[in-house]
Amino acid sequence: VKLDILGHDDPTTLRMLQDITGIDPKSIPLHDEETMSIFKSDEVLGISLKELKCDVGSLGIPEFGTNFVRGMLMDTRPTTMEELVRIAGLSHGTDVWLNNAQDLVRDGTATLMEVICTRDDIMNYLIAHGGEPSLSFKTMESVRKGKGLKPEMEDAMHENNIPQWYIDSCLKIKYMFPKAHAAAYVTSAIKLCWFKVHEPLVFYAAVFTVRGEDFDAETAVKGVHMVKNKILELKAKPKEERTAKIEGTIDTLMIIYEMLLRGLEFLPVDIYRSHAFIYRIEDGKLRLPFVSINGVGASAANQLYEKAQSGDFISIEEFQQQSGVGRSVIETLKNNGAFGDLPDSNQTTLFGF
Repeated sequence: VKLDILGHDDPTTLRMLQDITGIDPKSIPLHDEETMSIFKSDEVLGISLKELKCDVGSLGIPEFGTNFVRGMLMDTRPTTMEELVRIAGLSHGTDVWLNNAQDLVRDGTATLMEVICTRDDIMNYLIAHGGEPSLSFKTMESVRKGKGLKPEMEDAMHENNIPQWYIDSCLKIKYMFPKAHAAAYVTSAIKLCWFKVHEPLVFYAAVFTVRGEDFDAETAVKGVHMVKNKILELKAKPKEERTAKIEGTIDTLMIIYEMLLRGLEFLPVDIYRSHAFIYRIEDGKLRLPFVSINGVGASAANQLYEKAQSGDFISIEEFQQQSGVGRSVIETLKNNGAFGDLPDSNQTTLFGF
């Protein structure tokens, strides 16, 4: 028995969606037309993301929301689960899509359904074209491990009239994904997309809670135009300056932009109403948690939340003393309006001076 213990956000996100809505993810259909349309267009969301060079609705969907995979979706415009499984295989392989299958699809040599996407494809294709089963299996194993084709394998492929483009594609591959893994990823993705289409506010609450480490609260509360300008500003940076943090911020800002375009709104951080890290639904909007503010880490967010639950405070100074967080965190919260009209100091003056 082989167990691959992988760190994935999907189960946690689906569990949160179930807890909020009462909808069991296992009951969600995998053939809902509106849900499936997300992978080929943003039309079902009622918005357009073309200003950001994106016209599919998969932002925020694990395995399908990255810039790389969105590009694959725009190249192929998938409409079926089988096509999505093939895309998942292509996106997890090494030298399977770029400089390989992508070129074959773009120049019309082969379709998405014909190119090699998962390791299983090779064995099944060769057997279907007259290949000997044992040698077909060994060929699949050699290719998916990046070892190329042995002479007897290539000879057998020529004998069975396998197209040269297929043989050349095998020779480029360094690693391939198993189809079963790809199918599991796609199943979870479709269920998340269902919530995105039919329960949007809950979807964004769960996604930001589970994957909101690069959230920019200060920009988010300023509205859709400021969010777009921030995205364009960050994208304009030279590639050598685009750190992993900046790339993560761009991805999160794009989800924020999409949410705001759909008419949904954020509520700012509030010391009495905000949770440490959960994006709570409040009055049909999302209340930002403490951790959404840049410079407030998980530990500080928990400290702030626990102290805020203990009662009222007469000043920001008192809150800082009791919470134990540093002045820089307090200043950040203050600049984001988290304290409302709470005075700075415990001291009071007479006659206004």
